[in-house]
Amino acid sequence: MKKLLIIPFLMTALIASSCASCNNNKKEVQEEDPNVIVLFDGATFEGWRAYNGTEIPGAWTIEDGAIKINGSGRGEAGAENGGDIIFDRKFGNFELTFEWKVAKGSNSGIFYLAQEVPGEPIYISAPEYQILDNANHPDAMLGIDGNRQSASLYDMIPAKPQNSKPFGEWNTGKILVYKGTVAHFQNGEPVLEYHLWTPQWQEMLDNSKFSKDKWPVAYDLLLNCGGEEKAGYIGLQDHGDDVWFKNIKVKILD
Repeated sequence: MKKLLIIPFLMTALIASSCASCNNNKKEVQEEDPNVIVLFDGATFEGWRAYNGTEIPGAWTIEDGAIKINGSGRGEAGAENGGDIIFDRKFGNFELTFEWKVAKGSNSGIFYLAQEVPGEPIYISAPEYQILDNANHPDAMLGIDGNRQSASLYDMIPAKPQNSKPFGEWNTGKILVYKGTVAHFQNGEPVLEYHLWTPQWQEMLDNSKFSKDKWPVAYDLLLNCGGEEKAGYIGLQDHGDDVWFKNIKVKILD
């Protein structure tokens, strides 16, 4: 797949505020910058809930100032007390920053611009920033050219350079979404860029596991990612493995 360059304006901090919000009346933690919202305060699940649900599934806990998914060992099949979680507010143009680490052989992901579709998984409508132990999880060897390794746009664009740290060590991540242009960062480096709602985006979907002939429902939702609002939820994936997240913040962009 053709390697894309990060365009200059994405490397500049965009200030000003704007976002599409849903029916969320929960308290949000603000930093000194009025455009920054702390999604996780290090102590509570304030603002979070299950995807297509109202409560936090029991497999999710808070450990040493981090959100932890306690793996069931059953992969995506999961356990009765598991499942993905979302922050209960939609975001359109934003910069999401976070830290993550995995146990040996663990897999997870961060979803963005997600919609809630009854009876369907979150990834049917949302791009995924892959979270993975590249050295020990078999998904790292699947896909094409490493496009299922950490910080990749799952099954579509590989993260290059691939600079993730070994399991048990903290990594930093960033997802930048601005008027359809999306960039992933890992450990301080830009690793990929793409453009939603363009012929390029459609071509990537056509060549992925979400193609129209393989998965038409997912294809239609992802092709129009973010829906009419061009906004959606941020979600954390339960893939059946132990994974930790902390310092999760969103900066609203305009």
